[in-house]
Amino acid sequence: MAPDDLLQEELEQEELEQNDEQLFEHYRFVVDKGQAPLRIDRFITSKMEQTSRHRVQLALQAQYVRVGDCPVKANYKVKPGDVITIMLPYQRRGFEVRPEPIPLNIVYEDDDLLIVNKSAGMVVHPGFGHFSGTLINALAYHLGISQEADATDERMGVLVHRIDKDTSGLLVVAKNELSQLKLAGQFFEHTIQRTYWALVWGNVAEDSGTIEGNLGRDPNDRMRFKVFEDGSAGKTAITHYRVLERFGYTTLVECRLETGRTHQIRVHMNYIGHPLFNDDRYGGDRVLKGPLYAKYKQFIDNCFAIMPRQALHAKTLGFKHPGTGQEVFFDSELPADFTALLAKWRSYATGRDILQNVMEEEE
Repeated sequence: MAPDDLLQEELEQEELEQNDEQLFEHYRFVVDKGQAPLRIDRFITSKMEQTSRHRVQLALQAQYVRVGDCPVKANYKVKPGDVITIMLPYQRRGFEVRPEPIPLNIVYEDDDLLIVNKSAGMVVHPGFGHFSGTLINALAYHLGISQEADATDERMGVLVHRIDKDTSGLLVVAKNELSQLKLAGQFFEHTIQRTYWALVWGNVAEDSGTIEGNLGRDPNDRMRFKVFEDGSAGKTAITHYRVLERFGYTTLVECRLETGRTHQIRVHMNYIGHPLFNDDRYGGDRVLKGPLYAKYKQFIDNCFAIMPRQALHAKTLGFKHPGTGQEVFFDSELPADFTALLAKWRSYATGRDILQNVMEEEE
């Protein structure tokens, strides 16, 4: 495959891993000139005979139904010329979903949802060079669902959020449409509780803080995102962080997402001068802090070998259960590579009083 094709493929895969709040157009209706005033829920139900009015009302409650660019309520009366769109938080597939017997680490499951602890390296959604071996393929097998490319049943749109291929951690999966709409609505309203653990370069100055700044694609490098300080581009992004452990040349932090933008933690931590350890996209895959000794360089290379990806794990997930309405909370153990990396840094820093030396240098 040509380099340009590879670049386009990766760009398109990144688009599939967009933020939790991105909506995609699934249906569009233009109201006829002779249409009499009619509640929009009744109008849509008349156009979509296989869809119940209750399902349409759920979509309206979640603000997925729009006239022009504005969400409307169920009692909105359609009028001639209205352009009605139904926007949903997942892309239409356009390709076959093949079940594959891929092992899944399922933390919890009931009739409405399941919680998966995704391993690093697993692509979440098939497409653009990743038509097999993905989380969706594994879920299709687990749930006993197989669909052709032109399937109108959108049950395989079960994911309501995504994490990067090389990020490990928790994902919630809806097992029916009602759960999907309710969970997606919580993501859209920023009521989902999510924390990530990340090892970042440098000694983070403050014990806690908040990073704000619009995120958008870097016009100079389409594979990266950047902070637009003046708000001239991108979308609002807010990350809250607190320090968990200091190793002098690196810091373990917990990041709580208020919004869910593509690469948000990776970009925000890089923005304040602390790229994620071994994040090749944002410059964390080289020595950024520490002495210039050969032994230290070898230590870092050994660390990179232990965890050959960005040091980021989706640790916790909390939300209102779509079936019971009760608040639920899930926690996950760090994967083996992350645990081994922290143990190596802990041993190195403690044995050499690295943190104390760094803090004295910073005073």
